[in-house]
This record gives sequence, C-alpha cells and structure tokens, in this order.
Amino acid sequence: MTLAESFQGAVGIVDENIWYIAFILIIGGGIFLTFSSRWIQLTSFVESLRLSLFGARKTSARAVTSSEAFWVGIGARIGIGNIAGVAIAIIMGGAGAIFWLWVFAFIGSASCFAECTLGQIFKEKKSDGLFHGGPAYYIRDGLKSPKFASFISILLIATYSVGFIGIQATSANSAFVAAFPFDGNDLLFAVILATVAALIIYRGVKGVARASAKMVPAMAIIWFAVVIVTIASNWRFLDDAVVMIFEGAFGMDSILGGTLGAAILWGLKRGVFSNEAGIGSVPNVSSAADVGHPVEQGLVQSFGVFMDTLICTGTAFVILTVPQLVTSAGQEGGVPLVAAALSAGPLGQYSAAALAIFILMFVLASIVSSFSLCEANVKFLTNKPIYSKLLKVVIISTVFIASLAPAGLIWSLADVFMAILGISNMTAVLLLRGYIAEALKDYRRQKSEDKDPLFRVGDMPLDISGITVWGDRSGIDPGTKPRIEKG
Repeated sequence: MTLAESFQGAVGIVDENIWYIAFILIIGGGIFLTFSSRWIQLTSFVESLRLSLFGARKTSARAVTSSEAFWVGIGARIGIGNIAGVAIAIIMGGAGAIFWLWVFAFIGSASCFAECTLGQIFKEKKSDGLFHGGPAYYIRDGLKSPKFASFISILLIATYSVGFIGIQATSANSAFVAAFPFDGNDLLFAVILATVAALIIYRGVKGVARASAKMVPAMAIIWFAVVIVTIASNWRFLDDAVVMIFEGAFGMDSILGGTLGAAILWGLKRGVFSNEAGIGSVPNVSSAADVGHPVEQGLVQSFGVFMDTLICTGTAFVILTVPQLVTSAGQEGGVPLVAAALSAGPLGQYSAAALAIFILMFVLASIVSSFSLCEANVKFLTNKPIYSKLLKVVIISTVFIASLAPAGLIWSLADVFMAILGISNMTAVLLLRGYIAEALKDYRRQKSEDKDPLFRVGDMPLDISGITVWGDRSGIDPGTKPRIEKG
C-alpha cells in the first residue's frame, strides 16, 4: 500500500466516524431550533419568499439589500453540490438518500435561519463602509470567546481553500476528461484550470465576482430548464423514480439490507454540502445585507435552502428517470453519471460537453466566492498582507493538485472539514439561542402590530455589549434607529 493510499484510507475512516457526532449536532440542533422557533420554515415561508424577492431596503448606493444578499447566497450555494453531489448521494446511499436530503434540508432551514440571524445581530461595520459578520463575529462578541472565534475562522479557511475548492477542481476535471477524451487530458486541464484560477485571484476577483453575481443565477435557471426538459422527455418513469425514493427510505429491503443508514448519512452529507445550512458559511455572505431587522435576513437565507433543494431534486429525477443508470449507478462517478442521464434527454450526444461547460461556470464562480470567504476570515485573524498572499498560493495549489488526485480522497477530506465545521458552528448557535429567540419574538410582535419591524437592541434583555452596529449606525443610542422606507 502506497503512502497516498494509506492517507486516503485514514481520511476515509475519520470521515465515516466523525459524521455520527456531526449528525447529532447538525440534525439534533436543527430539530431543536425548528421547535423553539415554532416551525419558522413553515409558518414564515410566505414572508421568506416576499423578503427574498421583493423586500429590498436601500440606504445608500453601496448598501446590500435583502434580495441582493439572497441572490449572492444562492450563487454561493448552487454548483457542484447540486450536480455531482446529488449523483454521489444516489451512488452511495441509493435513491432513498434523496428523501433524507429533503428531510435534512427542511430541518436545516431552521439552522440557516438561526445562524444568519446571529450573523446580522453581531455584524460590524468596517472602514470600507460595508458590514462584515459570520461565526467568528458572533462567537467572539456573543460568546466572548476570541480563541474559539479564531479557531472557527481557521476552520472556515481550511474547509473552503482546501475542501470545497478541491471538490470544484476534481469535479471540473472529471467533466472535461469525460467530454474531451485524449491522452494526457487530465494533466492539461489541471494546468489550464489552475492558470485560470491564478488569473482570477491575482487580477480579476472583483470583475469575475460582478459577472458571476449575474451569471450564476442565469446559469442556475438554464440548468433547471435543461433538467425539466430532460425529466419531461422521460416522464413515463417519473412515478417509478418517486417509488424508488420512498422505498429506498422506508422499504423493508433497505431496512433489512442495511442500506437505510447509508441513505440517511449520505442524504445528510450531500445535503449539507449543497445548501451549507448550519456550517457557518452563509452568515459570512448574509451579514453584508443592510436590513431593518436581523430576522429578515434569517428568513431570506432559510428560503435559499429551499431553492437549493429544489435544484438538487431536479438533478435527482434526471438520474432516477433513466432506469438502466440506476441499476448500474455504483459503476459510475458523480459527474459521468449525470452526463449519462442527460444523454437520455434532448442534449443527447452533446450532454458531456454541455455538462462540462455548466460545471466550469459554476466552478469559476465558486472559486471566487470561496476565496472571498477565506480572505474575509484571514483579515479577521490578521491584517498582515503575507497571509492573504499565502492564501492565494494555497488555493491555486489546491486547484492543481485536486484536479489530479483521486476524487474519493478529495470528497472525504472536504467531508471531514465540513463535519468539524458543522459541529463547531452549531455548538455556538445553540449556546447563543437566547439572542435568536428574543430577536424572533420582537420581529413577530412588531408584525402582529402591523409594523415594518425595526430592531432596537436596547429592548433585548440580554448582554448587548458585543452588539455594535445596531446602536451606532445612525450615530444615536441603541433603540432609536430611524425607520427606513422601502425603496
């Protein structure tokens, strides 16, 4: 056994075992937050939809509104997880994994609401005139634990610079190798992708970010349209696909055959990777929104989980409505399986090339969003430029190495990082649950009085010493923030 094989085996063992702990905290915590919020993802679904699409407040030309933050969050979520991640869930956990992906997305919506509400409560305004927040901020200022805050910042950097970007690279390479077969294609594409990543990071992050903010939602819509047309072309097998999902989740064969546990675990792992609920990444984005009340952004981002899951479901049905693929799914990789499923639709022989282009667009956008998230956490830790330069080197190296490394190793490594991140973040969220409860109670009270909710931190019967923005944004005392009219 080579050193690389030994390392992959060790990572696989850690991956397999650490998710039992992650399951308890991510799912158990999500269930607790669902009940404590009185089923916020159901009772406020219409409000979440309204705020996501129409609830824009604009306080200045540079301000980020709720709806803008929603689309940025969607852009950061949508990508490989909705394509290759879903396929891997089916390969490893069977069709039943999709049912559990739905269940965990529902539960995760409450977790996402909670973490994004906290991100808003404890955000701060920096010298660039923009708001910044995330787990590091609510842990440092809410839990009064700078060391824990630094730990989760480092963990976020490692998870995204190595784990998530690694998955983007290995999936993109897999797609292009399948679409354009020739000797040495994997090495050539690894060099090309690493070069493009370097150009983006060193010369064009802002430009690509602006383009991807518009491009990714458009690509997501196009992808969903392709999915719908493909499913429609195989509509005769749609009822069989539904049966497979529920039999895989509840059937006696799955229970007696021991595949039920795999379906549950893979539904969780690939669901969390796709919608990112509970792992602390989304608050880094959503905290930038300039809103009248923290709960608004919590509701907006919880709706984002629903949208992400809708796209995942589409990909799942593309695969499951091609019966011959389902029976041999274990012989396929994630990306090749999706390409094969698409070939049964209108794309036909062009499916592999089309999928490669889709994946490349999502990967480039993901590299930008992951780099931005990592850089923000580096700056939380230190202002020394050398560390930002080092981050760039790490990301470019990851893109090249992961493109050539075994896909199973990269996915397992990302899963380990993601599990530790979820355990850490959900621990913090549950410890700060009092702030979430008080903010939600205040929001609901004002809504019941037919008011446009405004957050007055002075009304919160908790320690507010770590909350800075809500007291000084207008240069006046907490609790007197002026009403901002909707634009």
